[in-house]
Amino acid sequence: MTSELRRWLSAIGVLTSAVNAGHDLKMLLDQIAATARDLLDLDFCGVMVPDAAGKYLKIVGASGLPAEYVQHVNDGQTIRLDVDRWKGAPASRAFFSGEPCAIVDVDAEPDSMWTDVAREQGYRSILSVPLRAAGEVIGTLNSYRASAHEFQPDEVEQLSLLAEHATIALTSARIVDDLREQHRLIARSEEIHERLLRVAVRSGGVSGIAIALHDLLGCDVVILDPYDEVLSATGEDRPEVDGWQTEVRADRVDERNDGSRLVRTRGRHAVIDVLLNGDVVATVWLLGRAEGLDQLGVRAAEHASVVLALEVLRQRTAAEVEQALRGELLAELLAGADSGSRSIRDRANLMGHNLGLRHRMLVAEARVGPSSATAPRPGSLSVEKTAVRAASEAVRMTSHLRPRPLIAAVHDTVVALWPENMTDPTGERILRRAVELADSHAIARVVAIQLSDSGIPDAYRVARGALSFASADQSAPDLLSLEDLGAVGILLQFAEPVVLRRYADRLLGAVIDYDAENGTHLVRTLRIYLDLNLDRQATATRLVVHPNTVSQRLRRIEMLAGLDLKSPKSILDVRSALMLLDVARAVDAPVT
Repeated sequence: MTSELRRWLSAIGVLTSAVNAGHDLKMLLDQIAATARDLLDLDFCGVMVPDAAGKYLKIVGASGLPAEYVQHVNDGQTIRLDVDRWKGAPASRAFFSGEPCAIVDVDAEPDSMWTDVAREQGYRSILSVPLRAAGEVIGTLNSYRASAHEFQPDEVEQLSLLAEHATIALTSARIVDDLREQHRLIARSEEIHERLLRVAVRSGGVSGIAIALHDLLGCDVVILDPYDEVLSATGEDRPEVDGWQTEVRADRVDERNDGSRLVRTRGRHAVIDVLLNGDVVATVWLLGRAEGLDQLGVRAAEHASVVLALEVLRQRTAAEVEQALRGELLAELLAGADSGSRSIRDRANLMGHNLGLRHRMLVAEARVGPSSATAPRPGSLSVEKTAVRAASEAVRMTSHLRPRPLIAAVHDTVVALWPENMTDPTGERILRRAVELADSHAIARVVAIQLSDSGIPDAYRVARGALSFASADQSAPDLLSLEDLGAVGILLQFAEPVVLRRYADRLLGAVIDYDAENGTHLVRTLRIYLDLNLDRQATATRLVVHPNTVSQRLRRIEMLAGLDLKSPKSILDVRSALMLLDVARAVDAPVT
Protein backbone atom coordinates (compact mmCIF):
# COMPACT_ATOMS: atom_id res chain seq x y z
CA MET A 1 0.00 0.00 0.00
CA THR A 2 2.83 2.34 0.89
CA SER A 3 4.62 1.64 -2.40
CA GLU A 4 1.39 2.26 -4.33
CA LEU A 5 0.92 5.60 -2.55
CA ARG A 6 4.47 6.59 -3.28
CA ARG A 7 3.96 5.70 -6.94
CA TRP A 8 0.88 7.92 -7.07
CA LEU A 9 2.54 10.78 -5.24
CA SER A 10 5.56 10.58 -7.51
CA ALA A 11 3.42 10.54 -10.65
CA ILE A 12 1.27 13.44 -9.42
CA GLY A 13 4.42 15.40 -8.56
CA VAL A 14 5.78 14.89 -12.05
CA LEU A 15 2.47 16.02 -13.59
CA THR A 16 2.31 19.06 -11.33
CA SER A 17 5.84 20.09 -12.30
CA ALA A 18 5.06 19.58 -15.99
CA VAL A 19 1.88 21.64 -15.80
CA ASN A 20 3.61 24.46 -13.88
CA ALA A 21 6.52 24.45 -16.32
CA GLY A 22 4.14 25.54 -19.08
CA HIS A 23 5.10 22.83 -21.57
CA ASP A 24 3.33 22.34 -24.88
CA LEU A 25 -0.36 21.61 -24.22
CA LYS A 26 -0.53 18.53 -26.47
CA MET A 27 2.51 17.05 -24.73
CA LEU A 28 1.02 17.75 -21.29
CA LEU A 29 -2.31 16.14 -22.12
CA ASP A 30 -0.60 13.11 -23.63
CA GLN A 31 1.46 12.83 -20.43
CA ILE A 32 -1.68 13.05 -18.25
CA ALA A 33 -3.37 10.34 -20.35
CA ALA A 34 -0.26 8.13 -20.10
CA THR A 35 -0.06 8.66 -16.33
CA ALA A 36 -3.75 7.73 -15.89
CA ARG A 37 -3.29 4.66 -18.07
CA ASP A 38 -0.26 3.59 -16.05
CA LEU A 39 -1.64 4.27 -12.56
CA LEU A 40 -5.08 2.78 -13.22
CA ASP A 41 -3.87 -0.08 -15.39
CA LEU A 42 -5.97 1.06 -18.36
CA ASP A 43 -5.78 -0.16 -21.92
CA PHE A 44 -6.45 3.29 -23.44
CA CYS A 45 -6.91 6.84 -22.18
CA GLY A 46 -7.81 10.14 -23.86
CA VAL A 47 -8.64 13.80 -23.16
CA MET A 48 -11.52 15.34 -25.13
CA VAL A 49 -12.75 18.93 -25.59
CA PRO A 50 -15.59 20.40 -27.71
CA ASP A 51 -14.89 21.60 -31.23
CA ALA A 52 -15.24 25.29 -32.12
CA ALA A 53 -18.94 24.86 -32.95
CA GLY A 54 -19.65 22.98 -29.70
CA LYS A 55 -21.28 20.06 -31.55
CA TYR A 56 -18.69 17.30 -31.23
CA LEU A 57 -15.91 16.18 -28.89
CA LYS A 58 -12.37 16.05 -30.24
CA ILE A 59 -9.42 14.09 -28.84
CA VAL A 60 -6.62 16.51 -27.83
CA GLY A 61 -4.45 14.16 -25.75
CA ALA A 62 -4.19 10.34 -25.70
CA SER A 63 -2.26 7.26 -24.62
CA GLY A 64 -2.67 3.84 -26.18
CA LEU A 65 -5.35 5.01 -28.62
CA PRO A 66 -4.48 4.09 -32.22
CA ALA A 67 -3.70 7.07 -34.43
CA GLU A 68 -6.38 6.00 -36.91
CA TYR A 69 -9.00 6.05 -34.14
CA VAL A 70 -7.95 9.54 -33.02
CA GLN A 71 -8.14 10.73 -36.61
CA HIS A 72 -11.48 8.99 -37.14
CA VAL A 73 -12.96 10.69 -34.07
CA ASN A 74 -11.55 14.12 -34.91
CA ASP A 75 -12.34 14.03 -38.62
CA GLY A 76 -15.42 11.85 -38.66
CA GLN A 77 -17.31 13.70 -35.90
CA THR A 78 -17.97 10.42 -34.08
CA ILE A 79 -18.56 11.69 -30.52
CA ARG A 80 -21.57 13.95 -30.94
CA LEU A 81 -22.56 16.14 -28.00
CA ASP A 82 -26.13 15.21 -27.19
CA VAL A 83 -27.96 17.62 -24.91
CA ASP A 84 -29.80 14.68 -23.34
CA ARG A 85 -27.50 13.60 -20.53
CA TRP A 86 -28.86 10.04 -20.69
CA LYS A 87 -28.13 9.53 -24.37
CA GLY A 88 -25.04 9.51 -26.53
CA ALA A 89 -21.50 8.41 -25.79
CA PRO A 90 -20.24 8.32 -22.19
CA ALA A 91 -18.08 11.40 -22.85
CA SER A 92 -21.17 13.33 -24.05
CA ARG A 93 -23.14 12.29 -20.96
CA ALA A 94 -20.31 13.30 -18.60
CA PHE A 95 -19.89 16.62 -20.41
CA PHE A 96 -23.53 17.67 -20.12
CA SER A 97 -24.28 16.17 -16.71
CA GLY A 98 -21.04 17.28 -15.07
CA GLU A 99 -20.88 13.84 -13.39
CA PRO A 100 -18.73 10.76 -14.11
CA CYS A 101 -20.28 8.29 -16.53
CA ALA A 102 -19.27 4.59 -16.55
CA ILE A 103 -20.17 1.89 -19.10
CA VAL A 104 -19.56 -1.62 -17.74
CA ASP A 105 -20.00 -3.39 -21.08
CA VAL A 106 -20.33 -1.70 -24.45
CA ASP A 107 -21.97 -4.81 -25.85
CA ALA A 108 -24.92 -4.21 -23.50
CA GLU A 109 -25.50 -0.69 -24.94
CA PRO A 110 -27.94 0.05 -27.78
CA ASP A 111 -26.25 0.06 -31.17
CA SER A 112 -25.01 3.48 -32.26
CA MET A 113 -22.10 5.07 -34.05
CA TRP A 114 -19.98 5.28 -30.92
CA THR A 115 -20.64 1.63 -29.90
CA ASP A 116 -19.74 0.47 -33.41
CA VAL A 117 -16.43 2.33 -33.21
CA ALA A 118 -15.77 1.02 -29.68
CA ARG A 119 -16.24 -2.57 -30.75
CA GLU A 120 -14.13 -1.94 -33.83
CA GLN A 121 -11.29 -0.60 -31.68
CA GLY A 122 -11.57 -3.44 -29.15
CA TYR A 123 -12.67 -1.80 -25.90
CA ARG A 124 -15.73 -2.83 -23.89
CA SER A 125 -15.80 -0.70 -20.71
CA ILE A 126 -15.48 3.09 -20.46
CA LEU A 127 -15.19 5.58 -17.62
CA SER A 128 -15.55 9.28 -18.52
CA VAL A 129 -15.11 12.08 -15.95
CA PRO A 130 -15.75 15.78 -16.59
CA LEU A 131 -13.05 18.45 -16.59
CA ARG A 132 -14.56 21.22 -14.46
CA ALA A 133 -13.23 24.78 -14.27
CA ALA A 134 -15.02 27.58 -12.41
CA GLY A 135 -18.28 25.66 -12.45
CA GLU A 136 -18.05 25.01 -16.19
CA VAL A 137 -17.32 21.71 -17.93
CA ILE A 138 -14.56 22.25 -20.48
CA GLY A 139 -13.92 18.64 -21.52
CA THR A 140 -13.64 15.02 -20.37
CA LEU A 141 -10.94 12.51 -19.36
CA ASN A 142 -11.82 9.06 -20.70
CA SER A 143 -10.47 5.65 -19.73
CA TYR A 144 -11.01 2.47 -21.73
CA ARG A 145 -10.61 -1.25 -20.97
CA ALA A 146 -10.61 -4.13 -23.43
CA SER A 147 -12.75 -6.27 -21.14
CA ALA A 148 -16.00 -5.67 -19.31
CA HIS A 149 -15.26 -3.96 -16.03
CA GLU A 150 -17.30 -2.43 -13.22
CA PHE A 151 -15.50 0.72 -12.08
CA GLN A 152 -15.19 1.13 -8.34
CA PRO A 153 -15.64 4.44 -6.46
CA ASP A 154 -11.90 4.68 -5.75
CA GLU A 155 -11.17 4.30 -9.48
CA VAL A 156 -13.61 7.07 -10.26
CA GLU A 157 -12.01 9.26 -7.60
CA GLN A 158 -8.51 8.55 -8.87
CA LEU A 159 -9.42 9.37 -12.49
CA SER A 160 -11.14 12.54 -11.27
CA LEU A 161 -7.93 13.53 -9.50
CA LEU A 162 -5.96 13.16 -12.71
CA ALA A 163 -8.72 15.07 -14.53
CA GLU A 164 -7.97 18.08 -12.32
CA HIS A 165 -4.46 18.20 -13.77
CA ALA A 166 -5.86 18.08 -17.26
CA THR A 167 -8.24 20.91 -16.31
CA ILE A 168 -5.38 23.00 -14.94
CA ALA A 169 -3.33 22.38 -18.08
CA LEU A 170 -6.21 23.37 -20.37
CA THR A 171 -7.13 26.42 -18.27
CA SER A 172 -3.51 27.59 -18.06
CA ALA A 173 -3.10 27.16 -21.82
CA ARG A 174 -6.24 29.17 -22.45
CA ILE A 175 -5.07 31.93 -20.11
CA VAL A 176 -1.70 32.03 -21.85
CA ASP A 177 -3.42 32.11 -25.26
CA ASP A 178 -5.73 34.87 -24.07
CA LEU A 179 -2.78 36.86 -22.75
CA ARG A 180 -0.92 36.38 -26.00
CA GLU A 181 -3.99 37.42 -27.99
CA GLN A 182 -4.51 40.45 -25.76
CA HIS A 183 -0.86 41.38 -26.16
CA ARG A 184 -1.18 40.99 -29.91
CA LEU A 185 -4.33 43.09 -29.96
CA ILE A 186 -2.75 45.78 -27.79
CA ALA A 187 0.41 45.86 -29.89
CA ARG A 188 -1.59 45.93 -33.12
CA SER A 189 -3.97 48.53 -31.70
CA GLU A 190 -1.04 50.74 -30.77
CA GLU A 191 0.36 50.28 -34.25
CA ILE A 192 -2.98 51.29 -35.74
CA HIS A 193 -3.24 54.30 -33.45
CA GLU A 194 0.32 55.41 -34.21
CA ARG A 195 -0.20 54.97 -37.95
CA LEU A 196 -3.34 57.08 -37.97
CA LEU A 197 -1.87 59.61 -35.54
CA ARG A 198 1.18 60.06 -37.79
CA VAL A 199 -1.18 60.85 -40.64
CA ALA A 200 -2.93 63.49 -38.51
CA VAL A 201 0.31 65.00 -37.16
CA ARG A 202 1.83 65.21 -40.63
CA SER A 203 -1.37 66.83 -41.95
CA GLY A 204 -2.06 63.92 -44.27
CA GLY A 205 -5.66 65.06 -44.33
CA VAL A 206 -8.72 62.98 -45.12
CA SER A 207 -6.98 61.31 -48.07
CA GLY A 208 -4.09 60.20 -45.87
CA ILE A 209 -6.49 58.65 -43.37
CA ALA A 210 -8.34 56.85 -46.19
CA ILE A 211 -5.06 55.41 -47.50
CA ALA A 212 -4.01 54.34 -43.99
CA LEU A 213 -7.34 52.54 -43.47
CA HIS A 214 -6.98 50.88 -46.87
CA ASP A 215 -3.54 49.57 -45.90
CA LEU A 216 -4.62 48.46 -42.41
CA LEU A 217 -7.86 46.73 -43.39
CA GLY A 218 -7.12 45.67 -46.96
CA CYS A 219 -10.25 47.10 -48.54
CA ASP A 220 -11.28 50.12 -50.59
CA VAL A 221 -12.36 53.10 -48.52
CA VAL A 222 -14.80 55.91 -49.39
CA ILE A 223 -15.21 58.90 -47.05
CA LEU A 224 -18.35 61.02 -47.47
CA ASP A 225 -19.18 64.43 -46.04
CA PRO A 226 -22.55 65.15 -44.35
CA TYR A 227 -24.06 65.89 -47.78
CA ASP A 228 -22.97 62.49 -49.21
CA GLU A 229 -20.28 64.02 -51.40
CA VAL A 230 -17.02 62.09 -51.69
CA LEU A 231 -14.18 63.59 -49.66
CA SER A 232 -11.72 60.82 -50.49
CA ALA A 233 -11.71 57.35 -52.05
CA THR A 234 -8.95 54.78 -52.37
CA GLY A 235 -10.44 52.83 -55.28
CA GLU A 236 -12.45 53.32 -58.41
CA ASP A 237 -15.54 51.73 -56.86
CA ARG A 238 -18.28 53.35 -54.91
CA PRO A 239 -20.67 51.63 -52.49
CA GLU A 240 -22.61 49.32 -54.82
CA VAL A 241 -25.82 48.62 -52.95
CA ASP A 242 -29.14 49.43 -54.56
CA GLY A 243 -30.25 52.93 -53.66
CA TRP A 244 -27.31 53.47 -51.29
CA GLN A 245 -27.61 57.25 -51.55
CA THR A 246 -31.22 57.00 -50.35
CA GLU A 247 -30.16 54.62 -47.59
CA VAL A 248 -27.49 57.05 -46.39
CA ARG A 249 -29.96 59.91 -46.26
CA ALA A 250 -32.51 57.75 -44.43
CA ASP A 251 -29.81 56.69 -42.00
CA ARG A 252 -29.23 60.35 -41.13
CA VAL A 253 -32.79 61.36 -40.28
CA ASP A 254 -31.46 61.96 -36.78
CA GLU A 255 -28.03 63.54 -37.26
CA ARG A 256 -27.11 63.25 -33.60
CA ASN A 257 -25.30 60.15 -32.35
CA ASP A 258 -24.57 59.20 -28.76
CA GLY A 259 -21.34 57.47 -29.77
CA SER A 260 -22.58 53.99 -28.83
CA ARG A 261 -22.71 52.79 -32.44
CA LEU A 262 -19.76 54.11 -34.38
CA VAL A 263 -19.45 51.06 -36.62
CA ARG A 264 -22.41 49.42 -38.34
CA THR A 265 -23.20 47.52 -41.52
CA ARG A 266 -24.94 48.79 -44.63
CA GLY A 267 -25.64 46.11 -47.23
CA ARG A 268 -22.35 44.32 -47.72
CA HIS A 269 -20.28 47.24 -46.44
CA ALA A 270 -19.17 48.44 -43.02
CA VAL A 271 -19.89 52.09 -42.23
CA ILE A 272 -18.16 54.24 -39.60
CA ASP A 273 -19.71 57.42 -38.19
CA VAL A 274 -17.35 60.31 -37.49
CA LEU A 275 -18.74 62.36 -34.60
CA LEU A 276 -18.00 65.91 -33.52
CA ASN A 277 -20.00 67.31 -30.61
CA GLY A 278 -22.53 64.53 -31.13
CA ASP A 279 -23.11 65.35 -34.82
CA VAL A 280 -22.20 63.04 -37.69
CA VAL A 281 -19.70 65.14 -39.67
CA ALA A 282 -18.53 62.37 -42.02
CA THR A 283 -19.03 58.67 -42.75
CA VAL A 284 -16.43 56.12 -43.79
CA TRP A 285 -17.49 53.24 -46.06
CA LEU A 286 -15.34 50.10 -45.86
CA LEU A 287 -16.33 48.39 -49.08
CA GLY A 288 -17.22 44.71 -48.80
CA ARG A 289 -16.34 44.45 -45.10
CA ALA A 290 -19.78 43.98 -43.54
CA GLU A 291 -18.94 40.42 -42.49
CA GLY A 292 -15.15 40.46 -42.25
CA LEU A 293 -14.44 43.17 -39.69
CA ASP A 294 -12.76 41.48 -36.74
CA GLN A 295 -11.94 42.97 -33.34
CA LEU A 296 -8.82 44.65 -34.68
CA GLY A 297 -10.77 45.99 -37.63
CA VAL A 298 -13.33 47.51 -35.27
CA ARG A 299 -10.52 49.10 -33.24
CA ALA A 300 -8.98 50.51 -36.41
CA ALA A 301 -12.38 51.88 -37.41
CA GLU A 302 -12.85 53.51 -33.99
CA HIS A 303 -9.35 55.00 -34.09
CA ALA A 304 -10.02 56.31 -37.59
CA SER A 305 -13.27 57.90 -36.41
CA VAL A 306 -11.45 59.80 -33.68
CA VAL A 307 -8.61 60.92 -35.96
CA LEU A 308 -11.04 61.97 -38.68
CA ALA A 309 -13.04 63.96 -36.12
CA LEU A 310 -9.82 65.79 -35.16
CA GLU A 311 -9.07 66.38 -38.85
CA VAL A 312 -12.57 67.76 -39.47
CA LEU A 313 -12.19 70.01 -36.41
CA ARG A 314 -8.82 71.24 -37.72
CA GLN A 315 -10.30 71.93 -41.15
CA ARG A 316 -13.30 73.70 -39.64
CA THR A 317 -11.07 75.88 -37.49
CA ALA A 318 -8.89 76.75 -40.48
CA ALA A 319 -11.98 77.39 -42.60
CA GLU A 320 -13.48 79.68 -39.95
CA VAL A 321 -10.27 81.70 -39.75
CA GLU A 322 -10.05 81.88 -43.53
CA GLN A 323 -13.73 82.78 -43.79
CA ALA A 324 -13.23 85.62 -41.32
CA LEU A 325 -10.29 86.91 -43.39
CA ARG A 326 -12.28 86.65 -46.61
CA GLY A 327 -15.22 88.39 -44.97
CA GLU A 328 -13.01 91.26 -43.79
CA LEU A 329 -11.47 91.64 -47.25
CA LEU A 330 -14.82 91.61 -49.03
CA ALA A 331 -16.31 94.01 -46.46
CA GLU A 332 -13.50 96.48 -47.16
CA LEU A 333 -14.07 96.19 -50.91
CA LEU A 334 -17.82 96.73 -50.49
CA ALA A 335 -17.06 99.75 -48.34
CA GLY A 336 -14.99 101.30 -51.13
CA ALA A 337 -11.41 100.05 -50.64
CA ASP A 338 -9.32 100.18 -53.80
CA SER A 339 -9.16 96.68 -55.29
CA GLY A 340 -6.03 97.69 -57.17
CA SER A 341 -4.01 98.69 -54.11
CA ARG A 342 -0.99 96.55 -53.35
CA SER A 343 -2.02 95.72 -49.78
CA ILE A 344 -5.49 94.55 -50.85
CA ARG A 345 -4.14 92.45 -53.72
CA ASP A 346 -1.42 90.91 -51.55
CA ARG A 347 -3.99 89.85 -48.96
CA ALA A 348 -6.18 88.44 -51.72
CA ASN A 349 -3.26 86.57 -53.30
CA LEU A 350 -2.44 84.88 -50.00
CA MET A 351 -5.94 83.35 -50.06
CA GLY A 352 -5.75 82.36 -53.72
CA HIS A 353 -7.74 85.29 -55.19
CA ASN A 354 -6.53 87.33 -58.16
CA LEU A 355 -8.24 90.73 -58.04
CA GLY A 356 -6.34 91.79 -61.16
CA LEU A 357 -8.75 89.76 -63.29
CA ARG A 358 -12.11 91.02 -64.54
CA HIS A 359 -14.90 89.84 -62.23
CA ARG A 360 -18.66 89.66 -62.09
CA MET A 361 -20.51 90.24 -58.83
CA LEU A 362 -22.94 87.51 -57.79
CA VAL A 363 -25.29 88.03 -54.86
CA ALA A 364 -27.48 85.17 -53.63
CA GLU A 365 -30.25 85.15 -51.06
CA ALA A 366 -32.40 82.37 -49.65
CA ARG A 367 -36.12 82.68 -50.10
CA VAL A 368 -39.01 80.59 -48.80
CA GLY A 369 -40.44 78.03 -51.17
CA PRO A 370 -44.03 78.38 -52.45
CA SER A 371 -45.32 75.65 -50.14
CA SER A 372 -43.96 77.54 -47.13
CA ALA A 373 -45.06 81.04 -48.02
CA THR A 374 -47.22 81.49 -44.97
CA ALA A 375 -45.00 79.90 -42.31
CA PRO A 376 -41.42 78.63 -42.10
CA ARG A 377 -40.93 74.90 -42.23
CA PRO A 378 -39.72 73.08 -39.11
CA GLY A 379 -35.93 72.92 -39.03
CA SER A 380 -35.38 75.88 -41.39
CA LEU A 381 -32.62 78.33 -40.51
CA SER A 382 -32.71 82.09 -40.24
CA VAL A 383 -31.62 83.88 -43.40
CA GLU A 384 -28.45 85.12 -41.68
CA LYS A 385 -27.41 81.60 -40.60
CA THR A 386 -28.32 80.24 -44.01
CA ALA A 387 -26.10 82.86 -45.64
CA VAL A 388 -23.13 82.01 -43.39
CA ARG A 389 -23.51 78.28 -43.97
CA ALA A 390 -24.07 78.73 -47.71
CA ALA A 391 -20.93 80.88 -48.00
CA SER A 392 -18.94 78.16 -46.26
CA GLU A 393 -20.33 75.51 -48.60
CA ALA A 394 -19.59 77.65 -51.67
CA VAL A 395 -16.00 78.13 -50.51
CA ARG A 396 -15.63 74.38 -49.99
CA MET A 397 -17.02 73.60 -53.44
CA THR A 398 -14.63 76.07 -55.11
CA SER A 399 -11.51 75.26 -53.08
CA HIS A 400 -9.99 73.39 -56.04
CA LEU A 401 -10.45 76.28 -58.49
CA ARG A 402 -7.54 78.55 -59.40
CA PRO A 403 -7.78 81.45 -59.09
CA ARG A 404 -10.40 81.15 -56.38
CA PRO A 405 -13.57 83.26 -56.42
CA LEU A 406 -13.83 85.61 -53.42
CA ILE A 407 -16.93 84.45 -51.51
CA ALA A 408 -18.29 85.52 -48.12
CA ALA A 409 -21.54 86.09 -46.26
CA VAL A 410 -22.67 89.70 -46.01
CA HIS A 411 -25.65 90.11 -43.69
CA ASP A 412 -28.39 87.88 -45.17
CA THR A 413 -26.76 87.34 -48.58
CA VAL A 414 -23.86 85.44 -50.09
CA VAL A 415 -21.59 87.65 -52.17
CA ALA A 416 -19.08 86.36 -54.72
CA LEU A 417 -16.56 88.13 -56.91
CA TRP A 418 -16.40 85.58 -59.72
CA PRO A 419 -13.66 85.74 -62.42
CA GLU A 420 -15.29 86.35 -65.81
CA ASN A 421 -13.18 83.71 -67.54
CA MET A 422 -14.31 80.98 -65.14
CA THR A 423 -17.36 79.34 -66.69
CA ASP A 424 -17.10 75.74 -65.46
CA PRO A 425 -18.62 75.61 -62.99
CA THR A 426 -20.71 78.74 -63.22
CA GLY A 427 -20.93 80.96 -60.18
CA GLU A 428 -24.71 80.96 -60.32
CA ARG A 429 -24.84 77.15 -60.11
CA ILE A 430 -22.37 77.04 -57.22
CA LEU A 431 -24.25 79.63 -55.15
CA ARG A 432 -27.63 78.02 -55.74
CA ARG A 433 -26.28 74.61 -54.74
CA ALA A 434 -24.61 76.12 -51.68
CA VAL A 435 -27.87 77.65 -50.46
CA GLU A 436 -29.69 74.35 -50.99
CA LEU A 437 -27.02 72.50 -49.00
CA ALA A 438 -27.15 75.09 -46.24
CA ASP A 439 -30.93 74.82 -45.83
CA SER A 440 -32.93 72.21 -47.73
CA HIS A 441 -36.09 74.28 -47.11
CA ALA A 442 -34.74 77.33 -48.93
CA ILE A 443 -34.71 78.28 -52.61
CA ALA A 444 -31.84 80.43 -53.87
CA ARG A 445 -32.23 83.56 -55.97
CA VAL A 446 -29.03 84.82 -57.56
CA VAL A 447 -28.44 88.16 -59.30
CA ALA A 448 -25.40 88.72 -61.53
CA ILE A 449 -23.92 92.19 -62.07
CA GLN A 450 -21.13 93.17 -64.42
CA LEU A 451 -18.64 95.31 -62.52
CA SER A 452 -18.48 98.75 -64.12
CA ASP A 453 -16.24 101.72 -63.55
CA SER A 454 -18.48 102.71 -60.63
CA GLY A 455 -16.88 99.89 -58.67
CA ILE A 456 -17.74 97.14 -56.25
CA PRO A 457 -19.81 99.10 -53.67
CA ASP A 458 -22.25 100.41 -56.29
CA ALA A 459 -22.52 96.95 -57.87
CA TYR A 460 -23.50 95.48 -54.52
CA ARG A 461 -26.09 98.20 -53.89
CA VAL A 462 -27.56 97.58 -57.34
CA ALA A 463 -27.66 93.83 -56.74
CA ARG A 464 -29.39 94.28 -53.38
CA GLY A 465 -31.89 96.57 -55.02
CA ALA A 466 -32.57 94.02 -57.74
CA LEU A 467 -33.15 91.30 -55.16
CA SER A 468 -35.47 93.61 -53.25
CA PHE A 469 -37.62 94.22 -56.32
CA ALA A 470 -37.55 90.55 -57.30
CA SER A 471 -38.74 89.49 -53.84
CA ALA A 472 -41.96 91.44 -54.38
CA ASP A 473 -42.54 89.74 -57.75
CA GLN A 474 -43.42 86.03 -57.49
CA SER A 475 -42.84 85.65 -61.24
CA ALA A 476 -39.24 86.84 -61.07
CA PRO A 477 -36.71 84.13 -62.12
CA ASP A 478 -34.31 82.52 -59.67
CA LEU A 479 -31.37 83.50 -61.89
CA LEU A 480 -31.74 87.24 -62.24
CA SER A 481 -30.08 89.93 -64.33
CA LEU A 482 -30.83 93.63 -64.47
CA GLU A 483 -32.40 93.14 -67.90
CA ASP A 484 -35.07 90.96 -66.26
CA LEU A 485 -36.29 94.04 -64.31
CA GLY A 486 -36.84 96.22 -67.37
CA ALA A 487 -36.86 99.95 -66.62
CA VAL A 488 -36.20 99.27 -62.94
CA GLY A 489 -32.98 97.51 -63.89
CA ILE A 490 -31.80 100.50 -65.90
CA LEU A 491 -32.67 102.92 -63.12
CA LEU A 492 -30.96 100.74 -60.51
CA GLN A 493 -27.79 100.73 -62.55
CA PHE A 494 -27.53 104.28 -63.79
CA ALA A 495 -29.79 106.69 -61.89
CA GLU A 496 -28.61 108.82 -58.99
CA PRO A 497 -30.62 108.15 -55.81
CA VAL A 498 -30.79 111.84 -54.95
CA VAL A 499 -32.37 112.71 -58.31
CA LEU A 500 -34.87 109.85 -58.08
CA ARG A 501 -35.89 110.75 -54.56
CA ARG A 502 -36.25 114.43 -55.46
CA TYR A 503 -38.72 113.58 -58.26
CA ALA A 504 -40.69 111.19 -56.03
CA ASP A 505 -40.79 113.65 -53.15
CA ARG A 506 -42.02 116.45 -55.43
CA LEU A 507 -45.05 114.38 -56.35
CA LEU A 508 -45.71 112.31 -53.20
CA GLY A 509 -43.70 114.09 -50.50
CA ALA A 510 -46.79 115.60 -48.85
CA VAL A 511 -48.49 112.20 -48.71
CA ILE A 512 -45.35 110.55 -47.24
CA ASP A 513 -45.04 113.29 -44.62
CA TYR A 514 -48.72 112.99 -43.69
CA ASP A 515 -48.31 109.25 -43.05
CA ALA A 516 -45.23 109.89 -40.92
CA GLU A 517 -46.91 112.60 -38.83
CA ASN A 518 -50.31 110.93 -38.35
CA GLY A 519 -49.54 107.17 -38.44
CA THR A 520 -51.81 106.65 -41.45
CA HIS A 521 -51.35 104.31 -44.41
CA LEU A 522 -52.06 106.45 -47.42
CA VAL A 523 -48.99 105.39 -49.45
CA ARG A 524 -49.71 101.69 -48.79
CA THR A 525 -53.34 102.18 -49.80
CA LEU A 526 -52.20 103.91 -52.99
CA ARG A 527 -49.78 101.08 -53.87
CA ILE A 528 -52.45 98.40 -53.42
CA TYR A 529 -55.02 100.45 -55.34
CA LEU A 530 -52.64 100.71 -58.31
CA ASP A 531 -51.59 97.02 -58.08
CA LEU A 532 -55.28 95.99 -58.18
CA ASN A 533 -55.98 98.05 -61.32
CA LEU A 534 -57.87 100.88 -59.58
CA ASP A 535 -60.46 98.50 -58.08
CA ARG A 536 -61.70 100.10 -54.84
CA GLN A 537 -63.68 97.04 -53.71
CA ALA A 538 -60.65 94.73 -54.17
CA THR A 539 -58.44 97.27 -52.40
CA ALA A 540 -60.83 97.36 -49.43
CA THR A 541 -60.82 93.56 -49.28
CA ARG A 542 -57.02 93.44 -49.32
CA LEU A 543 -56.78 96.10 -46.60
CA VAL A 544 -59.68 94.61 -44.62
CA VAL A 545 -61.51 97.95 -44.47
CA HIS A 546 -64.81 99.31 -45.79
CA PRO A 547 -64.80 100.54 -49.43
CA ASN A 548 -65.84 103.99 -48.16
CA THR A 549 -62.60 104.09 -46.12
CA VAL A 550 -60.63 103.47 -49.32
CA SER A 551 -62.52 106.29 -51.07
CA GLN A 552 -61.79 108.67 -48.18
CA ARG A 553 -58.08 107.81 -48.26
CA LEU A 554 -57.89 108.32 -52.02
CA ARG A 555 -59.55 111.74 -51.73
CA ARG A 556 -57.05 112.67 -49.01
CA ILE A 557 -54.17 111.65 -51.35
CA GLU A 558 -55.61 113.73 -54.19
CA MET A 559 -55.90 116.73 -51.90
CA LEU A 560 -52.36 116.44 -50.46
CA ALA A 561 -50.60 115.71 -53.78
CA GLY A 562 -52.78 117.85 -56.04
CA LEU A 563 -53.64 114.85 -58.18
CA ASP A 564 -56.66 113.54 -60.02
CA LEU A 565 -56.56 109.75 -59.69
CA LYS A 566 -59.18 109.50 -62.45
CA SER A 567 -56.65 110.96 -64.89
CA PRO A 568 -54.44 108.45 -66.83
CA LYS A 569 -51.57 110.97 -66.71
CA SER A 570 -51.79 111.26 -62.91
CA ILE A 571 -51.90 107.48 -62.56
CA LEU A 572 -48.77 107.17 -64.74
CA ASP A 573 -47.01 109.87 -62.73
CA VAL A 574 -47.88 108.21 -59.42
CA ARG A 575 -46.73 104.77 -60.64
CA SER A 576 -43.43 106.27 -61.79
CA ALA A 577 -42.95 108.17 -58.53
CA LEU A 578 -43.49 105.04 -56.42
CA MET A 579 -41.11 103.02 -58.60
CA LEU A 580 -38.44 105.73 -58.44
CA LEU A 581 -38.86 105.99 -54.68
CA ASP A 582 -38.33 102.24 -54.33
CA VAL A 583 -35.30 102.32 -56.62
CA ALA A 584 -33.77 105.17 -54.65
CA ARG A 585 -34.26 103.36 -51.38
CA ALA A 586 -32.84 100.09 -52.76
CA VAL A 587 -29.77 101.70 -54.30
CA ASP A 588 -29.14 103.86 -51.25
CA ALA A 589 -29.39 100.97 -48.76
CA PRO A 590 -26.34 100.63 -46.49
CA VAL A 591 -23.75 98.09 -47.61
CA THR A 592 -22.45 97.01 -44.21
